[in-house]
Amino acid sequence: MSEKIVWLFIFLILYWGYCIFWGARCGRRAATASDYFVAGRRLPIWLFVMAVTTASFGGWYFIGHPGLVLNDGFPYAFAAVGAIAIPLSGAVLLKRQWALSKRFGYLTPGEMLADYYGSEALRLLVLAIALLFAIPFTGLLLGGSGFLISVVSDGYVSRDMAMWGLALVLVVYVTAGGIAGIANVAVLQGILMAMGIVALGLIALDHVGGFEVLNRKLADLAATRIGGLGTTRGLGGGDYNGLFALSGVAQWTAGLGKETPVGGLWTGVMCLSFMFALLGVLAAPTFSIWAFSSETPRPFAAQQVWASATAVGALVLVFSVIQGAGALFLGANKAVTEAGLAVAQILPDLSGGRQAALVPYYINSVTEALPWLAALLAVCGLVALQATGAVHLAASGTMLSRDVFRRFLRPGATHGGQKLFARIAILIVTGLALSLATYDRSTLIELGALALPVAFQLWPTLLGATWFPWITRQGALYGLGAGIIAVVLTESIGQTLTGGTLPWGRWPWTIHSAGWGMFFNLTICVIASAMTQDSAGRLHRQKFHDVLQDQAAPRAGARGVKTFAWILVAVWLFFGAGPGGVIGNYLFGAPDAGYDGWDFAMPSLWAWRILWWGLGVVLIWFLAYGLEMSTAPKKPVVSLSEDVHSGSGAGPPASSGFETARRLRSGLGSMPR
Repeated sequence: MSEKIVWLFIFLILYWGYCIFWGARCGRRAATASDYFVAGRRLPIWLFVMAVTTASFGGWYFIGHPGLVLNDGFPYAFAAVGAIAIPLSGAVLLKRQWALSKRFGYLTPGEMLADYYGSEALRLLVLAIALLFAIPFTGLLLGGSGFLISVVSDGYVSRDMAMWGLALVLVVYVTAGGIAGIANVAVLQGILMAMGIVALGLIALDHVGGFEVLNRKLADLAATRIGGLGTTRGLGGGDYNGLFALSGVAQWTAGLGKETPVGGLWTGVMCLSFMFALLGVLAAPTFSIWAFSSETPRPFAAQQVWASATAVGALVLVFSVIQGAGALFLGANKAVTEAGLAVAQILPDLSGGRQAALVPYYINSVTEALPWLAALLAVCGLVALQATGAVHLAASGTMLSRDVFRRFLRPGATHGGQKLFARIAILIVTGLALSLATYDRSTLIELGALALPVAFQLWPTLLGATWFPWITRQGALYGLGAGIIAVVLTESIGQTLTGGTLPWGRWPWTIHSAGWGMFFNLTICVIASAMTQDSAGRLHRQKFHDVLQDQAAPRAGARGVKTFAWILVAVWLFFGAGPGGVIGNYLFGAPDAGYDGWDFAMPSLWAWRILWWGLGVVLIWFLAYGLEMSTAPKKPVVSLSEDVHSGSGAGPPASSGFETARRLRSGLGSMPR
């Protein structure tokens, strides 16, 4: 057994001990269902900030992002601006959901939406979306953790053995401690994740020879056609190497698998529609539950502005991009190496779709000099993956217990019964995720790819409950259904289900499935809502919005600048994450202008993304603090009940129709004015 593997087991044991300690401690404190599912609605500010930030970015940014920068170049580096898109979603949706949950005692978004729209079908659809995250999406994360340990241990531990062993510890602390246990563990996970991203970026720079050397080598590469993507052939301005330029505003191709876009997949429209999928992160049921767990909306603004937009954005846009760009010259790109542009052969060839292994091989590159550091970095990657998986597993248990067991199977379930069912549900869901990851990886990948674009389809439904009372039950339900179908048919699984008979491939017209889904979702939602307006339903929904107007509306002075704010959002989306990004191909120096022709001594598109990331931080600050979309309400929200079903947790189930309207009529009079 090598020294690195010894260090790896030492760090893993220390990490596991920390997880089990907090799981056991928080489990003993969780006396009620509310304590277990939403931390008694008393989650401290700093725990919320660390947990939500780590969970929403962890696995994807730590492991996946550098490899895709290696494979797709600087056009994909735009995804780092997801550090702006994800908190943008939170600014729009979370505070008002929190206010409704606090007022009426909702513990899951399914309870909230079923009560608001009077629809049990919506409750079950929201549950299905949560399970999409908990089973295939979490299966991908667990598989990634097993692969990471397998590579770092040089095959001493197999992928499947590592995956099942790591999942065992994960499920122990998740089932034991509930959301409070996960939040406490996430503090350490967040610190390790940030430390790992920085360390790996510095390792990449050291291997290449420094930041200036990296950019000079990038300039040499940009002047060629080498890299695997070809050139943009005039699309988006100029005939540039596809690793350094967006391949136009859009390309009207039939989709991946049917027709390959010229110069790479990442057109301006593709970037924007992919950003829509990232807007699905905080729209997912998991993060609604986290919003419900907070004692106050005060941490929402801090998480969105300082932790997510500022800290994560800087980490990913600088250090993760350096990892991917540096790998081009360290042996990971065969074409670059064969052309004599590599500076060293430190990494294996990762061309041909093997880029997901980049981070594990970076970790292995320091084994000889610093075996303890290699082991520690492996644990950093592991915790990033587990942080994301843990929250989705916990949410699945919460929703299965509340929206199935408590709602339909045993309406009078006690607190202990609800917690027990949730724990059993988490065990079953974890088993399903592991089984898929072990025995059917192709299905796992196809289903896992649906999670974010499908979660984005919840936007109109959530906007109806929080902002727009004119969206009816039929509009929300039919629109959501249409959006999910469109997502499925424009992803790889659509070809699988139809036997390859569809005339288009994945992401036709270089539009991500999230964009196709939302087009049909919004269209059907608006038409159906216009056709199904009724006074009784509108009165019922309006009573919720009266509560929001009283408790969560922007201050009077802020309302006058809302239109201006949304114009700024549209401008940012167009230039920072959309078609306007083609200007960034050459604004700060054409890719083939050479190092001396680059205004900031770096590729123009990279500088463009950094510029719009900085503007995005200002935008999120303006929304969260300036418009008070994520700050604490001026007046305390008076709860009608800690639990929508009953104060004791053992009463009859809530009606899915208009019970809340009756409670509103009786409760509005006691609301502070």
